[in-house]
Amino acid sequence: MDAIVTAGGKPRPDESLYQYTQGSNKAMLEVAGKPMIQWVLDALGGSAGIERVIIIGLPDSSGLSCAKPLVFLEDHGGILANLEAGAQEVLRAKPFHQQVLAVSSDVPGIKSEMIDWLIQKIKQTDLDIYYNVIPQKVMEKRYPGSHRTYTKLKDIVVTGGDVNALSTRVFTAEKPVWGQIIQARKNPFKQAALVGYDTLFLLLTRQITLEKAVKMITPRLGITGQAIVCPYAEMGMDVDKPHQLEMMRADMSQQKV
Repeated sequence: MDAIVTAGGKPRPDESLYQYTQGSNKAMLEVAGKPMIQWVLDALGGSAGIERVIIIGLPDSSGLSCAKPLVFLEDHGGILANLEAGAQEVLRAKPFHQQVLAVSSDVPGIKSEMIDWLIQKIKQTDLDIYYNVIPQKVMEKRYPGSHRTYTKLKDIVVTGGDVNALSTRVFTAEKPVWGQIIQARKNPFKQAALVGYDTLFLLLTRQITLEKAVKMITPRLGITGQAIVCPYAEMGMDVDKPHQLEMMRADMSQQKV
């Protein structure tokens, strides 16, 4: 399986991490002695299930390394466009349906065994999208004070993960779901139309379980999918705010001792 690592994000001057990046890629922020993305590459490189790693948004002159072959692609202007570019590179090398891992460059805490755990999970079925969710209690036990954003459902409170999986057929379908999602990403009314107003109401009022939410939403998007309840907080501990950066710097420094 190939992994697509999205690394094109550059905080804007009005965003809190800009004071650290000053216009550079967030992925290259220093965390415990090396670029944040390098921790991610180390984890992927040690995974038995990963064959290649595709980095999108950084040049091959970045000084990054990985135990698995690296491919560098330019930034395509957005997270979904970058994932599509990565998937097309996967299909160029291996032109048949397959699953790929989508990994954010700002989760330095992930480990190879966590990647292997997820790969074994998704190999049990053949769906379009697998989305990791981390229970609030798991996240707050591992990273107290991280201030993640949580979704409160009837049976569980979760935050979204940053290591997920998808099928390349999502990008080759006659009516790919990406176009719908891109159009709706900044419009709450279009988002509601995608998932259905009834589903949105159930979500907002916490009258729906995680499993039921997936069963209602995926058919309306024209995809198959599964929400995977992940036991690893590291898979969702991304660096979006200064306090999260400092938290991960301290945490990773302790692991090096």
